[in-house]
Amino acid sequence: RSSAMRLFIILLWLSNADALRSTMRMSSAVKINPRGEGLALALDEGTRKVHSMAENTNFVAGFFRGVSRQDSFAELTSSLYFVYEAMENALDCSNVSPNAKALDFSQLRRKKALERDMIFFFGDDWKDTVQPSLATKAYVEDIHRVADSDLLIAHLYSRYLGDLFGGKMMKSMATKSLSLSGRSGLEFYTFDDIPDTSNFIDSWYTILNSLDISADDRQAIVNEANKVFYHNINLFNELEGNPLSAAINVAWKSLIEKLFT
Repeated sequence: RSSAMRLFIILLWLSNADALRSTMRMSSAVKINPRGEGLALALDEGTRKVHSMAENTNFVAGFFRGVSRQDSFAELTSSLYFVYEAMENALDCSNVSPNAKALDFSQLRRKKALERDMIFFFGDDWKDTVQPSLATKAYVEDIHRVADSDLLIAHLYSRYLGDLFGGKMMKSMATKSLSLSGRSGLEFYTFDDIPDTSNFIDSWYTILNSLDISADDRQAIVNEANKVFYHNINLFNELEGNPLSAAINVAWKSLIEKLFT
């Protein structure tokens, strides 16, 4: 059963990843891909092992666990709120690293969107009732640890780009699995001010590559990005729910959409 589940969720994940890879190939065909050089390349290559599909079964299972029940999805939303609050507060501090600040764009900011999602899931008094989980606290503590250094770049890279790339897919899956409608509870995954995701990310990578960062500091940023990935695994591991049933539900509703729309 465990092997069948792994195979199923990997195939479903890869079917969504095909569209992303196609978009990236189209972008690189018409201009130089900034992901092929500098710190962008170092981050992509340096985190490749931890992002390999063979090692990410737990991550993918956790991903589907997050959309298996509304209470699990709400819990994930709350974790993301506290993470983004810490990250964006760091970006607003006067002692923030100039290199990290250069990668701060209003279009990417997620705190206000997450506040609207928190109201939807927890009510107007959520700030008085919702507390960060243990895994979330550990994640936030690491953001505080690097808040005034170039290591904050690893958190921007892992969170902003990951959520921008995967936001549309996650929103679609949550809509299908949890029967959410419109933007209710899904504001976080809606990037209204970024009409062209591929071009925006290329521009972000171009700025990243232009930063004056030493070779040693680049490696430290890559190491930090790997830590961030494991923080995200821990967030998912805290969630309750059946990832296989959620994956099947999403796949079934996707099939129905293709057949009848």
